[in-house]
Amino acid sequence: MKIGRLWLLIAAACLVPAVLDGSLSYLQARLAGRVPDWQEVFWQANEWLILGALTPIAYWLARRYPIRPPIIGRNLLAHAGGALLLCIGWATAGASLRWVLGIGPTEITRAQHLTSWLLTTIPWGTFMYFTTLGCVHAFGYFVEARQRESQAARLAAQVAEARLGALRMQLHPHFLFNSLNAITVLVRDQDTANAARMLELLSDVLRQVLRADPAHEVALADELGFLERYLAIEQVRFSDRLRVRFDVDDTLRDAAVPAFLLQPLVENALRHGIAQRADGGDVEISAKRDGDVLLLSVTDNGPGIAAVLPGRETRGNGLGLANTRERLTTLYGPSASLELHASGAGGAGTVALVRLPYRAAPTRGVASPADSSVGP
Repeated sequence: MKIGRLWLLIAAACLVPAVLDGSLSYLQARLAGRVPDWQEVFWQANEWLILGALTPIAYWLARRYPIRPPIIGRNLLAHAGGALLLCIGWATAGASLRWVLGIGPTEITRAQHLTSWLLTTIPWGTFMYFTTLGCVHAFGYFVEARQRESQAARLAAQVAEARLGALRMQLHPHFLFNSLNAITVLVRDQDTANAARMLELLSDVLRQVLRADPAHEVALADELGFLERYLAIEQVRFSDRLRVRFDVDDTLRDAAVPAFLLQPLVENALRHGIAQRADGGDVEISAKRDGDVLLLSVTDNGPGIAAVLPGRETRGNGLGLANTRERLTTLYGPSASLELHASGAGGAGTVALVRLPYRAAPTRGVASPADSSVGP
């Protein structure tokens, strides 16, 4: 309801005491064994309707002279005058109606009657004026609070959008630099064929990144398709030392996940897990559903978290993982998490487990993950 219509509601509320007062006058006459005086009944009811018709005075002054710092004192004086004006109008209209109906007192003059009626209406009139004033201010504060809440929600959404965009842009160069470093190693080793192959794959990945929908959530199938291309790049670098397996339920391919979510986790597994083993190792990417929770995991059989050498970047605090945690918090709050823990006996191996609310993505791309492995 718009605040401009509030005074109509307050005025309409006077219908209730009008009906009650008119009915009371009628019942009192019947209980006393008298024939109801319909002029008196009519006047008793219309007295409240007159008050309702005068409520715009309180509404207009409430809007014109709000009770808030720093001019509270001056505005209170204005409202005291407004209350007096309402009382005078109510008393004058009520006394005039009595004279028109022929039920005014005959033992005193009209001036005396008007003065007496004014003194009678001042308490009720003042009470009704400031009640109306309070209603207008309370409703006004409510509307302002709702507007501030809506504005704060829009601002929070804009801040979150900007924050997610900045995080995503931070992650893209991180991935690019790591890939270029790997190509540099191949060139230095004069492995021209694999370096050329890796540049072609990197070009395809970057083309997809630059063409990507700016939406922060994508279908899991699209995310796994991107991961396939990234792993093809890494397969060139690791050759047959890297073995990858996907364990993804087909019913989850339409699940919504943050874009660019799994690549930092797989990169972490390769850098701190597979690269530390002379004979390479295994990486498994899985997706499962547990009620309303989607569980995504990246598991490797490397030396494990405890094997990270002193002085090196700890496995759980790298740029990719810190970025991923912050994106999850921004998108889902406490409903999502990223945990790292050992996957095997004796602390060997590591699993990165992501929990996030399950829901279907609005759209889905055509990419699909490999069923068992990623080849060179």
